[in-house]
Amino acid sequence: MNMKYISILAVVMSFSSVAMAQKTLSLEQVKQLAVEHNINMRSAQNAIQQAEEQKKEAFTNYFPQVSAMGMGFHSNRDMFKTNINTSDIISKETLQSLSKVLPPEMLSQIPSNFEMSMLNSGVIGAVQAVQPVFMGGQIVNGNKLAKVGIEASQLQGQSSKNQVLLTAEQYYWQIVTLKEKQKTLDAVSEMLKVLEKDATAAVKAGVAMHNDLLQVQLKQNEIESNKIKLQNALNLSQLVLAQYIGLEGEDIKVSETVESKEMPAYPLSLKTDHESAIRNTVEYQLLQKNVEAKSLERKLEIGKNLPSIGVGAAYNYVDMLDSRNNFGMVFATVKIPISSWWGGSHAITRKKLAEQNARDQLADNMQLLKIRMQKNWNDVDDAYKQLELAKKGIEQSEENLRLNTDFYHAGTVKMSDLLDAQQQYQQTHDRYVEAYSQLQTKMLEYQQSIGQ
Repeated sequence: MNMKYISILAVVMSFSSVAMAQKTLSLEQVKQLAVEHNINMRSAQNAIQQAEEQKKEAFTNYFPQVSAMGMGFHSNRDMFKTNINTSDIISKETLQSLSKVLPPEMLSQIPSNFEMSMLNSGVIGAVQAVQPVFMGGQIVNGNKLAKVGIEASQLQGQSSKNQVLLTAEQYYWQIVTLKEKQKTLDAVSEMLKVLEKDATAAVKAGVAMHNDLLQVQLKQNEIESNKIKLQNALNLSQLVLAQYIGLEGEDIKVSETVESKEMPAYPLSLKTDHESAIRNTVEYQLLQKNVEAKSLERKLEIGKNLPSIGVGAAYNYVDMLDSRNNFGMVFATVKIPISSWWGGSHAITRKKLAEQNARDQLADNMQLLKIRMQKNWNDVDDAYKQLELAKKGIEQSEENLRLNTDFYHAGTVKMSDLLDAQQQYQQTHDRYVEAYSQLQTKMLEYQQSIGQ
């Protein structure tokens, strides 16, 4: 095969591989990837699993507590020693009877007292199970508290998800904004190319000053400089988004575009009654769970100072003094923490105050949540009105640019006036794109604030 065709094929294949490696993502795809791969979501999921394990741990307190004990020992001397008087174990009557049958020499060998010792080794073992019957509500309330912990961690996970989605959308629209600004710069650059060509011809024909051509060329340099800055900002934004959604190191693009010819409708359908929407918000539900948790903690503290009752059974094994024995038994236990009330009453009061604080926070934050909803709606309304103004500005700047172009060719305006008109055209398009992107993120913020 001809080397020329091989080179062309290699170039084509390299461009194909680049195109295949580059990913174009929609807004929904970006959000999905962010939820699946962002570290905040993994941390939130781990927190939920921890809460679930804690609930399982609390549930085991309903079951009997089983324990086993074993001990073996060997001492260097007997553990029990004592002196025994002979008279304590042999009565006078017995001695008189013995004196009749035993010779005196043998009777004289009986000591008046002697030392006795025993037990220098042994083995003890026991297995017992205790079933709690009444623990002052500690087990029941402990399990309820663990359940509240799961629900709270799930709500925290939803809050983390909302933040991840909002951040991902902000990154996404930032890239869209930069891309649209590139399009505007490209359009202005094409206008300047045509204007440079016309100015060059006019200078050569002697109907325009050389200064007009220099002004166009300076403006072209400014546009090229802005293109470089914009491209660098776009590359950095794409890297940040790729890292945020778990595609670090990959070349990504966004599919969304901003069409300035069609003005979006006013998002009135998003607005809802803020009073009724409060209870749908994650923040309100978290505050409710906090009140529940504080109430259960107070009940747990009361339970610590109430009597506890349990029943159990045990099996024991004893091997001592050359005797082995094993036996079973059943028993009941009652524990009354009398002295605990000295400090327990203060602990209960402390928990009551913590519960009251949680209730006060719930009432106060309800008002703050309504204020935040109204603020977010005001931001949506403001963003839309800014978009309307930017839309009008585009129409006005386009007409202004057309008129100044005609006037320049007619020789009634200066080159600087025409370049100013082009700059206004660029600025209004940029403002429209920025307002459009701002509206998208503000609508999401509002939806999240009302619990949607």
